[in-house]
Amino acid sequence: MSWTVSTQPQAALVSYDDGEWMSGIYDCCQDKRQCCFACCCCPCFACRTTKVFGECLCLPLLDICSCFHPATMSVRLSVRRRYGIRGSLCRDCVSSTCCASCVWCQIAREMKMRELPTVLGDIISR
Repeated sequence: MSWTVSTQPQAALVSYDDGEWMSGIYDCCQDKRQCCFACCCCPCFACRTTKVFGECLCLPLLDICSCFHPATMSVRLSVRRRYGIRGSLCRDCVSSTCCASCVWCQIAREMKMRELPTVLGDIISR
């Protein structure tokens, strides 16, 4: 007997609100500790945030050699897509270029506020 796959698995999209960021780009005072860390050493903060997001730890280091921040912009876009946040590539580019540390703080706050509890499935031993 052979089985036929009728549908392919789809990527999970988690959306909570009406597609908006839970905090603004300049709402750094919502988490002063993260804000201070990002202001003192933005590359370190960006690397830590990227690792928590599940991407390569060194990805933000690509931004050091450029006034345009491709890694910051791509992680911001990925966060928007993961959480179903409306926006545009143009807005991501402008935000990432104008104030990268504020963008990293916003990304970190968003991940922290939208953190889902871990649910472990039943493990059946055979």
